[in-house]
Amino acid sequence: MPKVHETWQVEPHGRLETVATGLLTVSGEIQMPLGHFPRRMTVIGLTGERTAIWSCIPLAEPEMREIEALGDPAFLIVPGAGHRLDIKPWKLRYPQAKIVCPPGAREAVEKVVKVDSTADIFDDPSVRMETVPGLGEKEAALFVRRDGQTTLVVNDILANVRHPHGIGAHIMARVLGFGVDRPSTPRAARWFFVQDGKALGAAFRKWSKDPDLERIIVSHGDVIAHKPRKVLERVAQDFGA
Repeated sequence: MPKVHETWQVEPHGRLETVATGLLTVSGEIQMPLGHFPRRMTVIGLTGERTAIWSCIPLAEPEMREIEALGDPAFLIVPGAGHRLDIKPWKLRYPQAKIVCPPGAREAVEKVVKVDSTADIFDDPSVRMETVPGLGEKEAALFVRRDGQTTLVVNDILANVRHPHGIGAHIMARVLGFGVDRPSTPRAARWFFVQDGKALGAAFRKWSKDPDLERIIVSHGDVIAHKPRKVLERVAQDFGA
């Protein structure tokens, strides 16, 4: 990953998109040689006029005011060790926010900021965080229940980079398997994170059984809104589950 940012640096990003009541997402970019690799942040409105921020990206002030209008940033979620890039400037901007990450990422995250919890401490019945099986507790997943629908938010275990920008991003997405042709588990995640493929596949299979699953929000690429249950079933098969 690039060197972590010490200060608030707004890089190119899109507009915040409302995908369900109190659930926003925005696509940004990571600068790289000969291209821009997509990354995504998700904002979850919580009870008590609070928000949880998944995979923090600094945004321009109009978008930051939109987030603050939804609720005070109370939790900053680092869903995996590779997503520490902008956690420090976010913590400096919102010092009262608690830092949350999965247990296996704690050591890496604490090289940048102090971690407050590795568990679900959001105190909201519509939001649940769990540690993804089979990865040495290095990745988190979030389940958000709104409008009678379930949104699954994942990190590097699933990517959907259908439109990489620039030759460098295109090569990276293709070579490392970031879902250019179809949503998939990147090869990089398989190499560096997956310790028990059957356990991960079983998790994908379990999640696919939610009859109300409406969408999957990934940290890299487009939101998966077309037959998300089928996507999970197929990825589960990739791991023999």
